[in-house]
Amino acid sequence: MEMNLGMRPENRALLDQVVAMIRDEVVPMEAAYHAEIGKEDRWQYTARQAEILEGLKARAKAAGLWNFWLTDSDKGFGLSTVEYAYFAEEMGKTPLGAEVFNCSAPDTGNMEVFERYGTPEMKTKWLSRLLEGEIRSAYLMTEPDVASSDATNVRLSCLRDGDAYVLNGEKWWASGAGDPRCKVYIVMVKTGGEGLPKHNRQSMIVVDAATPGIEVLRPMEVYGRDDAPHGHMHIRFTDVRVPAENLLLGEGRGFEIAQGRLGPGRIHHCMRAIGQAEAALALMCKRALAREAFGKPLAQLGANFDIIAEARMEIEQARLLCLKAAWMMDQGDARAAAPWISKIKVVAPLMALKVIDEAVQMHGAQGISQDTPLAQAWTHVRTLRLADGPDAVHRRQVARAELRKHTQQKV
Repeated sequence: MEMNLGMRPENRALLDQVVAMIRDEVVPMEAAYHAEIGKEDRWQYTARQAEILEGLKARAKAAGLWNFWLTDSDKGFGLSTVEYAYFAEEMGKTPLGAEVFNCSAPDTGNMEVFERYGTPEMKTKWLSRLLEGEIRSAYLMTEPDVASSDATNVRLSCLRDGDAYVLNGEKWWASGAGDPRCKVYIVMVKTGGEGLPKHNRQSMIVVDAATPGIEVLRPMEVYGRDDAPHGHMHIRFTDVRVPAENLLLGEGRGFEIAQGRLGPGRIHHCMRAIGQAEAALALMCKRALAREAFGKPLAQLGANFDIIAEARMEIEQARLLCLKAAWMMDQGDARAAAPWISKIKVVAPLMALKVIDEAVQMHGAQGISQDTPLAQAWTHVRTLRLADGPDAVHRRQVARAELRKHTQQKV
């Protein structure tokens, strides 16, 4: 079968608009936006932050540059996953990029869940507002007391009581739950007992973030950063009553929903990581040409030629693997695509971390400071080696797929 990793001409023109807006409007506002954090309540947007972010979103929406993640959908641009990869890479070049075009995690994955599995009421109350960029959402799966990389361990209790389910337990690393605009959670819960098959014990339920009994215990820090006002929150549920109709699809179908949600989300993270690597390489090259030491530009010192060349080659390799994984997704066979998604989920963050780290080194002490975006980029990409499954889990999936080619036994 012919593998097309390119883009239709009409969508290339659309991408050019995105590239121009990121370069001319979004990136120039990064410093002003981040300078506002901590001036007032860290967990509220200042008037200036809101003005910057909402202004950019309004201009993107007015230009029709909105909801690109709706691949193969008549509600979006009909982009293939391969085509969306190019858009996501560009958006990954700036921390504001994804939200400006309403393509942020975890909202995109949650919107897919609402679209595929939500009731008409959920679509009216939550999906329509998320699609318009009016609110944000969070996805709650990871728990502090169990190895959540094996989601069969998830045990936040969800028990039926009349016309409601009652939730008790804790979740953490709920990304985006600190955002004052976060109005709804999709929560992985345990509904079945030990007598059921292990993949039929978990379910997903939609929870209004303002429901009584929900307590945000603290923001989790990533290498000392709390990512305010977005945040990754540690949350406790104490006798939280949720309408029974908020359970998605029915009891025991959480894994079915999770696989539909996490596959696209994983590859979207990788696409953006490639964009972050590109941005870091650009900064590295500019620094290498502009800064002198020992009478020469940094580019001519040490192994810096080799470092820059290796960065370019590794970015290109990772991009091609990402596009291959995207193409596999576009073929419609989720099982066949899964090992490819696992491959890029390991490769892209490792590559991006290496490139960002070399850019930090080229900048010297400035590289680890707040004066460049590199330190923040490194901590963000480092989390991707854990988010949506750690490296070891994805390597296991790749190895099992490889071994199956040579044995009739399960591995």
